[in-house]
Amino acid sequence: MHVYLDNAATTKVLPEVIEAMIPYYTEYYGNPSSFHSFARDAHKGLDDARRTVAKCLNAANPSEIYFTGGGSEGDNMILRGVVQAYRKKGNHVITSKIEHHAILHTLQELEDKGLITVTYLDVDENGLVDPEAVKAAIRPETILVTIMTANNEVGTIEPVKEIGAVCREAGVLFHTDAVQAVGHIPVDVQDMNIDLLTLTAHKFHGPKGVGAVYIKKGVRVPAMITGGGQENKKRAGTENVPGIVGLAKALEIQTANLEANMRKMTALRDKLIAGVEERIKTVHLNGHRTQRLPNNVNFGIRYIESESILLMLDLQGVAASSGSACTSGSLDPSHVLLAMGISHEEANGSLRMTLSEFTTEEEIDYVLEILPPIVQRLRDMSPIYPKGGEE
Repeated sequence: MHVYLDNAATTKVLPEVIEAMIPYYTEYYGNPSSFHSFARDAHKGLDDARRTVAKCLNAANPSEIYFTGGGSEGDNMILRGVVQAYRKKGNHVITSKIEHHAILHTLQELEDKGLITVTYLDVDENGLVDPEAVKAAIRPETILVTIMTANNEVGTIEPVKEIGAVCREAGVLFHTDAVQAVGHIPVDVQDMNIDLLTLTAHKFHGPKGVGAVYIKKGVRVPAMITGGGQENKKRAGTENVPGIVGLAKALEIQTANLEANMRKMTALRDKLIAGVEERIKTVHLNGHRTQRLPNNVNFGIRYIESESILLMLDLQGVAASSGSACTSGSLDPSHVLLAMGISHEEANGSLRMTLSEFTTEEEIDYVLEILPPIVQRLRDMSPIYPKGGEE
């Protein structure tokens, strides 16, 4: 049996999405910036996609949606753009210690260059950011707060609406990296007090290499890529029309089926969590038990390392991960788990299994059948595993 449980890294593209994209490779292949019928057909695809994404996010106007090359590019565009546009107002940015590296590394670079100062907020043992901590950290020179909607490693859903309300009251811009959330849980930019948002298509069954940002009307974000007037002069370069059409189609499908998908994945998620806790001793569920993404399961498994678990699962046909795909080659423990107060030892034994609506109960049963003996075999070989069994 082959079981794919690495959907937080990427998802398979829906057949309906591929079908929607094909005409923009074969029939409507004109450059949207040209002046002829081929261009008009391509431009219509862009306009329709922009309206669809705006509707799914409840943006006030389609003009608030800008297409990008993916989540990391979108985060860079927002952070660098806001710092540049609002430098006369201030130079202070607030974030959390568990953000994706597209946020943390960009802020660290800007900080190293002396362009900003950054406050990195702590999280609790469940990975939650306290809105009151955000409020306390805001200073007169604060120009931006950036807190992710849901964590990519442990699945904890942050109190984004409350954090957004704090920012709105203080007159500070609020950005959320919603890459893991959009298409999986409800995201309403108006209701959640969001000024800026990042998403990417391949996390919700769209194509890789295409994403979008929401920029509320009136918020200034200059172009990060220059050389043309595309995307209302925010991102130069000929638009990836097929990819953008695919992004919109995938988001439209996921939004229409959101409640049903959430119910199914939550049930399978909870079955997997309960099964692991019942069958394997000395494990710890990482992240909030209930305030977490419907498809995310992340365990700390003591006495063994993640790489060994993943290799043995792969031999049995199961694809999983230890955390962010962007740092899978790193030997360092997860910065997310360490920020949550988890020890280096347990962080090194983290196992992330992320589901999709295509995951079946039979696949969960198979994982629960093969994982315990894999863990026991590795523990028996571990020099730090207590001889004679668990402590």
